[in-house]
Amino acid sequence: MLNYTVYKQGDDAEWVTFIHGAGGSSSIWYKQIREFSKHFNILLVDLRGHGKSKNHFHEKFKKYSFEKIGNDVVEVLEHLKISSTHFVGISLGTIIIRDITERFQHLSKSMILGGAVMKLNLRGQILMRLGATFKSVIPYLVLYRFFAFVIMPKKSHRESRNLFINEAKKLYQKEFKRWFTLIAQINPLLSFFRINDCGIPTLYIMGSEDNMFLPSISKLVKNHPSSKLHVIPNCGHVVNVEQPELFNEKVIHFIKDLKQISH
Repeated sequence: MLNYTVYKQGDDAEWVTFIHGAGGSSSIWYKQIREFSKHFNILLVDLRGHGKSKNHFHEKFKKYSFEKIGNDVVEVLEHLKISSTHFVGISLGTIIIRDITERFQHLSKSMILGGAVMKLNLRGQILMRLGATFKSVIPYLVLYRFFAFVIMPKKSHRESRNLFINEAKKLYQKEFKRWFTLIAQINPLLSFFRINDCGIPTLYIMGSEDNMFLPSISKLVKNHPSSKLHVIPNCGHVVNVEQPELFNEKVIHFIKDLKQISH
């Protein structure tokens, strides 16, 4: 089972489950824990191969799929007897949340998707092709640093960029290759997600400087009635790290509003 951490506010509190992106770990949510734990029960997970889960999965898992990675998270929810939760994700974690919600709608009360990845633009497609070509030749950290600089290029993005690079240092080379191969195959899945509105209340929370992913999300929400978009000014891809106060305020308000509507 995945490594996980729980912060319990009370038996009557709603659950919020945080899903990090590729190369990260549950530690990227350190600016959310204090504020969210005042209102909700919190579940943090380290995805397979990441953080403290990296020794839990061995050679029998040679090929990954988003379905398998999502099933890991569902296994933790079932183990903890969490019947439903709000999901909060960042970057590639948003794809995992979307996949879980598509297959297990009863588990998902809402989706909060930060720095959401729902389409790779031309630059992203070129990056994937370059990575696929050189992943067996160039050390993975060199590739990861390059991707981090392309996705988070500004000086103001340095903290989130360094955080992800430092977390990626804890990955194994084989693990990076598995995840990279997985990412290189996501286009059909993302195409399905863009077409299909799953009907679960969704908040996309994006940085105004997230030039690689924001344009596609802006288009998507126009066709998905259950989705809203909030853009944080002067902010890059990793919104929860760069603008934590605005991120926390907007997400907590969104979840609490849903609770009032349901009552």
